[in-house]
Amino acid sequence: MAKKHATHICLKQIKSLIGKPESQRLLVKGLGLRRIGHEVKVKDTPAIRGMVEKVHHLVQVEVREGEAPLFGRRSKVGSA
Repeated sequence: MAKKHATHICLKQIKSLIGKPESQRLLVKGLGLRRIGHEVKVKDTPAIRGMVEKVHHLVQVEVREGEAPLFGRRSKVGSA
């Protein structure tokens, strides 16, 4: 039987947090992003998708090894 791989979301911060509400700053920090250009790979869960939905205008999103695309014009669907 083939081993099933977990779906991951690759996030890259593309905009500054200067002038953004504190809640959005905390969400970006909670996703593990530190600065513009920083990339992280997180497990695809409903909680993470909810966080990304709230800051989708600040990050670039790419789904890896998944079946369903995310949302918005900045999301990319690809396979590893």
